[in-house]
Amino acid sequence: MEITMEHYLVISTIMFFAGIYGFITRRNMLAVLISIELILNSVDINFVAFNRFLFPGQLEGFFFTLFAIGISACETAIAIAIIINIYRNIRNIQVKNLNELKEDSVNNAGKE
Repeated sequence: MEITMEHYLVISTIMFFAGIYGFITRRNMLAVLISIELILNSVDINFVAFNRFLFPGQLEGFFFTLFAIGISACETAIAIAIIINIYRNIRNIQVKNLNELKEDSVNNAGKE
């Protein structure tokens, strides 16, 4: 059985909608970050699949995908640093508790 472009698109679609579902339903910031990464990886699969099947022998899609993966890695590193700082301040990484951080910053701004 030969793997066709439809196979790649089905896998990519499943990954994309699993990421959307995780982004909407999760309350933990790390789970939301993982869901966003799942969405970005599904887009990368699309880039590679379309490049392979529509433009054989050309590498623009692969280079664009490598660039997107690099940007995604940088975005993940920054997001994890932000999550660690939030955890240090409020000892929780639930999305619903971010208002507590906002209230603390407003209260502390008036004291300075």
